[in-house]
Amino acid sequence: MHCFLIEIGMNHYERINLDDYVQSGEGGQALTYTRKDGAAMAKLFLKSYGAEDAEREFTVSKAVYAAGIPSPEPIRLVTDGERFGGEYELISPKRSYTRIISEEPDKLEPLTIKFVALAKALHSTPADTEAFPDMKAVIRPWIENSENITEPLRKRLLDTLDSIPSPRTCLHGDLHIGNIITNGVKDYWIDLGDFAWGSPEWDFSMIYFVGHFMAPERTDKLFHLDPATLSKHWSLLVREYYGFKTDEEQLAYEKNLLKYVALKLYFNFCKHYGGKGKPSPQMEGMANAFLNGMVPGAAV
Repeated sequence: MHCFLIEIGMNHYERINLDDYVQSGEGGQALTYTRKDGAAMAKLFLKSYGAEDAEREFTVSKAVYAAGIPSPEPIRLVTDGERFGGEYELISPKRSYTRIISEEPDKLEPLTIKFVALAKALHSTPADTEAFPDMKAVIRPWIENSENITEPLRKRLLDTLDSIPSPRTCLHGDLHIGNIITNGVKDYWIDLGDFAWGSPEWDFSMIYFVGHFMAPERTDKLFHLDPATLSKHWSLLVREYYGFKTDEEQLAYEKNLLKYVALKLYFNFCKHYGGKGKPSPQMEGMANAFLNGMVPGAAV
């Protein structure tokens, strides 16, 4: 396998030839490729993402790995000449929890309970605030600077962000049951680019969102599961994590969660488009409903 170095800023990317790889996965932000020699896995962000996104994920992943949190070892920054990403330790054999559940539906409850235990272990880990950012600091510049947000919504989002506490608790940043993989012996967290610290509600906000508001074709593509299964997963998860016994307890928690959902929704929306483009009336309507403590009807 032949490669050469490309320098961007202070970072060196090694150019890879995708003829040496086989595509092995597809997500909302990146594609993954397994080296044919079985030595590593490359994750390349979509063209709409820049080198800085790959650098941040790689740097954060190194800090997470060094902290002893179970995750694949980062190896090097790579590019195919158009996209940027990182190469990581290959976990083999490997299946995500969502893939297992899609193939073995009876595993939904036991894997959700196991996922809760892993999430609790992560959230009980005190964060190194020198190595990782406050989640609010990750989200704030996207809300402040993106042009695809109207000014009234921007103010509402920033005021809400300011009202949220920041306990020094480790967060995955993109926590969902597809971002835990297993080789049958050990479990590993993946997709760590938004790893941070703060309220666990940041982690739970998007699990709730995908189980209630994401269109079926998107849940199938991203998680290999339908919305009904993801909704059941959410209820099992939140009751196991917090010990809720009644629907009323769960609904009260979900209502408080909606402000986190609005902020994470717009953070992901702005980041996906690089903060460019026109505001989306559908997205704005959904975010305002969440900020008002209401559940919108349309899926995205």
